[in-house]
Amino acid sequence: MEPYYYSQMSKQQQRIYQVIKSGLESLSQSFDVQRIDGTELSDIFYKLRLDYPEIFYASTFHYSFYNDSTLIKIKPVYLFEKNKIREHQLAMRARVEKLARVAKDKSDWEKEQYIHDFICENVTYDKLKKQYSHEILGPLGQGVGVCEGIAKSVKILCDQLSIPCIVVISENNPDKNIKYRHAWNVIKINGSWYHLDATFDNSLGKKEVRYDYFNLDDKSIFKDHEPVIYKIPVCSAGDHFYYKEKKLSFTKQEDIARRCQQAIKKGKVLTFHWRGGYLTKTVLEELLHSIAEAAKEKSRHCQVSVNWQQAVIRVKFIQEQIENSVKMDDAYEEENDTAQ
Repeated sequence: MEPYYYSQMSKQQQRIYQVIKSGLESLSQSFDVQRIDGTELSDIFYKLRLDYPEIFYASTFHYSFYNDSTLIKIKPVYLFEKNKIREHQLAMRARVEKLARVAKDKSDWEKEQYIHDFICENVTYDKLKKQYSHEILGPLGQGVGVCEGIAKSVKILCDQLSIPCIVVISENNPDKNIKYRHAWNVIKINGSWYHLDATFDNSLGKKEVRYDYFNLDDKSIFKDHEPVIYKIPVCSAGDHFYYKEKKLSFTKQEDIARRCQQAIKKGKVLTFHWRGGYLTKTVLEELLHSIAEAAKEKSRHCQVSVNWQQAVIRVKFIQEQIENSVKMDDAYEEENDTAQ
């Protein structure tokens, strides 16, 4: 697959992109490119690093030019000195190859789940937002990351497993208390594009892996994600959404009551998706009543958490005498509750 953001550029931008890529790969201290507007240049540099997460060692750049010159001199800012970069490159290459080897014979959907689960089980959100947490070095090397580093890690593993994957960036929105830009992925499975937000599932899944943001369409993802900064493919299919694939997406309350009874019998937590119309306050109250009744029949109490925007409900059944409880999930919590 041709690098996605590269494919969206003009011929002039592509030429500059290639020169920058070559300069960064050779660890050049400076190189010249055709003169363009500084904002446009920054955009090309940023998109290049979304296309190539393996270029994790160049965080930004400085540039200069003479007034009458047709060229700009770019001076990359490297995170490490050359020998250290080479050392990190070898380690990251070996790490990616080792992780991908386990999944190479799986279907694309299974490969995607393997990558998603690896992130959710092995990466902790870095509230201090260290520099390397924005790159693959954080999640794949240190076991910590922020959304950008996590999305880049998903992409490099997808690249290794030949799954088309894009890192997507959305704007912040202070009016909604969304303090920072957010990053996730768009992935092509069986010919259709889907949204995958491993960071949000990581944030929600404190006790078990969650799949609330596994293969969503545009309508679903933008219920709680801001508009994207750069154009991305349309995601109109919903047939590979995790809970739908696993027959955990319900339209009837009696199906939920039945699955609650099965979960109690097996001593398991039940996480399901509601698609029997909008999850209004009234509908939620009815679902909670059904869940509580199913628990009561088996002498259990229930702890419920609700991802309202994605209509995903998690139920834990408990034998001890406790009050039934309901908690509203917030997948943005990790990103907004960070050290300043």
